Amino acid sequence: MQPTAPLAPVGPDRARVVLYARGGCHLCDDARAVVAAVAAERGASWAEVDVDAGGAAPGGRSLADVYGELVPVVEVDGARVGYWQIDADRLRDALAGPPTA
Repeated sequence: MQPTAPLAPVGPDRARVVLYARGGCHLCDDARAVVAAVAAERGASWAEVDVDAGGAAPGGRSLADVYGELVPVVEVDGARVGYWQIDADRLRDALAGPPTA
């Protein structure tokens, strides 16, 4: 089997995997590498959202309020699958089934 090239991130509204992160965060850098590799391996779309960019979460709270102390946070099909240190095997398991959304 040939290795696949990493998929480029898409918008969070179209992505199966969403990484909530912030600049200057070494754990976010590590998580980005895990998400990119596993998404490419599984053929899944992914997006990165900067929690400090001023966006709002459902319910109107700021992304920084919702995710700020937990970044990096990874969600698959809207369900949280990890935060702080992202586990590649857990992400693979979450992507094993068909999209739920």
